[in-house]
This record gives sequence, C-alpha cells and structure tokens, in this order.
Amino acid sequence: MDYEQFIKIVDQRIGQGAEVADRAVEATLRTLSERLSKGQSADLMGEVPPEMMRLLSSEGEPEPFGVDEFLRRVAEREGADLATADRHALAVFWALGQTVSPDEIAYMAADLPHDFDPLIAEARRRHVEIVPAGRFLDSVAGRAGLDRAGAHRATEAVLETLAERITPGEVEDLIIRLPMQLHAPLKRGVTAGRGRAVHMPVEEFIRRVAERADVTPEAARDHARAVFTTLRESIPGEEFFDVTAHLPNEYGPLLPHA
Repeated sequence: MDYEQFIKIVDQRIGQGAEVADRAVEATLRTLSERLSKGQSADLMGEVPPEMMRLLSSEGEPEPFGVDEFLRRVAEREGADLATADRHALAVFWALGQTVSPDEIAYMAADLPHDFDPLIAEARRRHVEIVPAGRFLDSVAGRAGLDRAGAHRATEAVLETLAERITPGEVEDLIIRLPMQLHAPLKRGVTAGRGRAVHMPVEEFIRRVAERADVTPEAARDHARAVFTTLRESIPGEEFFDVTAHLPNEYGPLLPHA
C-alpha cells in the first residue's frame, strides 16, 4: 500500500477530503512517535509507506503520557477541538489496522497503556485481510478451467477493462482491497479511460476483455464471470456493491448472485 492509498482509507472515515485526512495522519503519527518506544517505532516504520516513516521518527525519548494528553497534542497539531482529534485519531488507527500486520498492532498495544485501548480496538476490529494473489488466481483458474498463466491473463484483462468502465475513485477502493500483484491492470485501465468512467455496453466490455486476453468472446464471457465471482469472495460485500452498483442491468449475467 502506498501513502495515497493510506490517505484514501483515512478519508473513508473522516469524509472531508485528502487534505484534512493528510493533516490527521501527520498529527496522529507525530504524536504517536512521541509515546512509543524507539524499538516499537522502528518496527512500525518497517511496515508503513516511506512517507509515513518520517512521521514516526522521533529524536527524543518516549514520554509516558496517557490517551487524554495524546488527543490534546493531536488537537493542537491539527488546530482542532478534542472531539475532532478523537475522531481523526480513530480513523488513522483504523487505517493502520488495514496497513500493518495484526502482530504489529499487538506489539504496539503492549507498548501503550490501557487507556489507549479504544484506539487499539479500532485498529484490531477494522483489520482487513487481503487475499493473496496466488489464491485469487487459483480461484479464477478453477472456475474458468484455466491453468495459472491463463488465469493471470484473464484476470488482468477483466480488471483492466473494469477499471476503464468504473470511476477512478472506485478503482482506488479496489486497489486498497486487492494484492499488489493485481494493481497494475487496474492502473492501466484508469490510464486507458483517461481518468473517467467509460460507459460501454456489456458486449463492448466482453470484446475488450477478449482482445486483451487474446481469446474468443465466448471464452471472455466465462473469464469475466470467473473474475467477478472471485472478486466478490475476495473483498467486503459493501465494496463489491459500490464497484458494481452503477453497472447497467445487462451486466447482470456476469455478476455473482448476492
């Protein structure tokens, strides 16, 4: 996950745009760096995007303050009130829970006093497992009767075409939920669509998948069904609904039943 995607996750909770989310991340992580031990900060830095490493780096010794002082410092850094700081800190911990490993969250919890438990609970409760790329491709292969190489071609063709068809924001939501190995076709699709959703009938969707995978339209239709079904199993239901809700009814035969 890169920093822009992390900001996107935070903004999903805050809902005030990337600039506000960026300020919340900086204020929360700089304050967290003042509270964590140097060893724990270093461990956390090893699992976050490079832009966040500088926020977690602190020259001084850790300070033994509680969560009330933590939130006061976050509020001061943001120029916000305590209620806003609390809401923003929860959003950042939620994003951390989706970015770093559960073990790292557990180590961070052990390094903080118990009054930080609500923040830690948010990170633990919201942690989302990203399906491994191999498992995703094996599921596509099994459904479409392909070998691994064929499943890879089919998956890339369908995801690239889907990224052309939906909005860039919906593509970003998919990127957050899918393994790194599947990000490239999604980004290519956004580039091909020139940063906007390309409205295409389902037959045009199938034609583009067939062309990209170098298969017949009949095979492309089967591949699209296999990829959509695997996608439905691999990301939260609400995310799949958001991605597919604006597709017209003619796409229905490609989509899995709820």
